Amino acid sequence: MTLTPTVNVGAIDRGLRIIVGVILLSLVFTGPQTLWGLLGIIPLATGLFRWCPAYGLLGMSTCKTPKRH
Repeated sequence: MTLTPTVNVGAIDRGLRIIVGVILLSLVFTGPQTLWGLLGIIPLATGLFRWCPAYGLLGMSTCKTPKRH
């Protein structure tokens, strides 16, 4: 049995998730310095792994689909 990676986060979505994740994580060290910034781990991880569990549950994908000839 071969496991193939599932990707459901497209390039633009991925970039935005990584940026938002880094900004939220930076709030732990600067700004209000609360632990709420740790929520940035979620968008950062989904951006880095290119897989979002919520998209999977909803059957969504922001990836471009290859054109079929």
